[in-house]
Amino acid sequence: MPKIAAARLWFEGNSFTPVPTGPEALRSREWVAGDAALARYAGTGTELGGLAAFLAARPDWQATILRCTSAQPGGPLTTEAFEGWLSEVLSGLAAGAPWDGVYLSLHGACVAEHEPAADLAIIRRVRAAIGDTPLAASFDFHGNMAPEIATLLDGASVYRSYPHIDMDATALRTLALLERRMAGPRLHGAIAKLPVVLHSFHMRSAAGPMAEVWAEAAALEDATVLEAAPFGGFSWGDTPHAGPCGMAWATTAEAASRAARAVADAISARLPSFAVTLPGPGAALATALAAPPGLVALLDPADNPLSGGVADTPDMLRVLMQAGPPVPTVFAFLHDAAVVDAARAAGQGTRIDVALGGQTTTKFGPPVAATVVVERLTEGRFVNEGPMERGAPVDLGATAVLRLGETLRIIVTSRKEAAVDPAFFALHGIDLGATRLLANKAKNHFRAAFAERCVAIVECDCPGPAALDLAALPFRHVPAAWRS
Repeated sequence: MPKIAAARLWFEGNSFTPVPTGPEALRSREWVAGDAALARYAGTGTELGGLAAFLAARPDWQATILRCTSAQPGGPLTTEAFEGWLSEVLSGLAAGAPWDGVYLSLHGACVAEHEPAADLAIIRRVRAAIGDTPLAASFDFHGNMAPEIATLLDGASVYRSYPHIDMDATALRTLALLERRMAGPRLHGAIAKLPVVLHSFHMRSAAGPMAEVWAEAAALEDATVLEAAPFGGFSWGDTPHAGPCGMAWATTAEAASRAARAVADAISARLPSFAVTLPGPGAALATALAAPPGLVALLDPADNPLSGGVADTPDMLRVLMQAGPPVPTVFAFLHDAAVVDAARAAGQGTRIDVALGGQTTTKFGPPVAATVVVERLTEGRFVNEGPMERGAPVDLGATAVLRLGETLRIIVTSRKEAAVDPAFFALHGIDLGATRLLANKAKNHFRAAFAERCVAIVECDCPGPAALDLAALPFRHVPAAWRS
């Protein structure tokens, strides 16, 4: 009876977000272990959903699910949060040893206060704890991957879609590599890096330069090369291993190295195609309002929670308020528990004075004052419709919908979770069919559920933790030449 252990830390660190990510952010989003972890996520489009499906097909396997956790992208993990999770996992591995195999669900762009290459640190310490036991890991496409990772693992896979709608499939591929290694000779891995940091706007898998790279990588796979895929990297993770790369796993070291380099070369050949420029919020609003009839999205990627944004910058909201949008408009969203508390204290239907945005920091702009009507209050719980993280439960904490004038509705939440699923808006009583303008702190992941719902998606350049101008950010570990 094969005996495996599994653990998960899925977190993308934005080194320039002013608020560090502590234990509460992990515990409030996902904090599961044991049979409860599989029960909660079975059938979902997540890595744990993939693990549950894998084990269901192998009833003779014995699996111990150690601590599994995740948080929305944000400021670096505190030392307490990182070391607390890792200490629990290492203790569990020691208590249950020996193992036939170990599976880790990681991100690849984790940054901690004391560990700029946190995923590498995890893999090193787990490898030291388990010795030669087969070890495999799954990663997000936006991982900033250290080449050393390929020498420490026995197999790995990465999301092959952006927006990420294949998390469960990625776990299944990784577990298949682990199973192969448990039954036979080791595979060889390779990671080939490029000395550049790229924005991810043009990295979608449906079309564009990265879609072409994915196709070239897939063509490399055969009986010798079992896995070949690109990583796009994460622009705002200040780590020595930032930037895109190719990764491959093969039956020979030469084949793995050759395939990884071929994937990296495919990215390199398309570097000019990844460049992006965006209009300011005023010009973007005018473009959005001029779109054909139907739902139009106006996106602020600089404060996108899935890029480490704080969901608190006021620039786009200020432009909307000054314009007094002439059409039904929803602003999603602000993360401000104090405003939600004030709305709940006042009660539905009442009028209150609020200061919106700029509460975490005024670095990206001061708050905007408004008198609003409390239109709706919720407890903030829903289940994702998908396709991204399909079936996964979400807890926003208490939330409020505030109405400004007759046309503008502003959603405010107590916890920071991206507004990229239709169920987010259904919770708040938003009829997307009757909405003309959806102003959202979002980027590419929004397209998974909304590309076909929207007649146009317009992105703008605002101040924020994930702003477009990388050269203006105080990197310490990434050479300036890589981000020029």
